[in-house]
Amino acid sequence: MLMPKRTKWRKQQKGRNRGKSFNGNKIEFGDIAIKAVEAGRIDSRQIEAARITMTRKINRTGKTWIRVFPDKPLTAKPLETRMGKGKGAVDKWVMNIKPGRIIFEMAGVDEALAREAFTLAIHKMPFKCKIIALKDSNELY
Repeated sequence: MLMPKRTKWRKQQKGRNRGKSFNGNKIEFGDIAIKAVEAGRIDSRQIEAARITMTRKINRTGKTWIRVFPDKPLTAKPLETRMGKGKGAVDKWVMNIKPGRIIFEMAGVDEALAREAFTLAIHKMPFKCKIIALKDSNELY
């Protein structure tokens, strides 16, 4: 699972996830990519599940880039625990995703096969995504 080696603070507040993505909204490394269409929060388990399905589909050929990293801790209290007694322990690591953010990129694979692999990966995402190619990546959202 993806998680930071160390953080400055052990727990964070959730915060808000508003606006559009101005960082990481263009294809930088590959030829084809998955772009988020709506806002959401992606978990380290979801990133790993999508990565596994993509690499299995393309038979470990080509190159895949993961453009997101879950560095925000989300806490949870145990089930059937009374209110109070402080904030819960860190449960999972997430990253807030804004519309327009590139999540995965791929190169060195036939475009039809890459689209099939990305379609399988999109089913693992908790928000709507679309597949964009480098030739038509000048559209923003």
